[in-house]
Amino acid sequence: MSVDLPDRPTPSSTARLVRRELHSSRAAASVLTAAVLIVGCLVLLFEAVLQAVGDEPFLLDLDAAAAWLGALPAGVPASLLGAGSVLLLVVGLLLVLLAVLPGRRARYAIPDGRAAVVVDAEVVASSLARRARIAAGVGAEQVLVTVGRTSVRVQVRPTSGIPVDADAVRAAVADDLHRSGVTPEPRIAVVVTDSGVIGQ
Repeated sequence: MSVDLPDRPTPSSTARLVRRELHSSRAAASVLTAAVLIVGCLVLLFEAVLQAVGDEPFLLDLDAAAAWLGALPAGVPASLLGAGSVLLLVVGLLLVLLAVLPGRRARYAIPDGRAAVVVDAEVVASSLARRARIAAGVGAEQVLVTVGRTSVRVQVRPTSGIPVDADAVRAAVADDLHRSGVTPEPRIAVVVTDSGVIGQ
């Protein structure tokens, strides 16, 4: 995919567009977290108003809830308390990771003077599989390329009796990556399986 830039794009504008396409948005997680907190605060406010005017609690008795929290861990089974603690720890850790980690998508940027060009990892994998297949001299179904965020894994199933030069496959894949100019350039791992394919 490509995003058209103005007639005179600046490096900063290009970098912003590329970063937006390479990284996933945290909007959904932020909205969900905010919605849960808002609902919780509204429930507490509603219960506080009901208590202030002398009505019965609707969902939660604030005095009973405060007394229960103050008495913890008394009255609560250790297994339930441990499970709740682990759940809170996991949720908190997940929120921290969402806030800190970059959240990269399976995409790569290709330098271009007129546009911010971003390609999906599947497109890169298809191109690399073609080059690896030609370098190995095997059929298309004998090559499997997996493209990750920082690495490329090429698995080749050779034709029985015909050896495959792993170094030649690695060089071809590296050349294809270099020509396309994808950034960041991933590491390359070539694996030639022990079992061959008959009649390919």
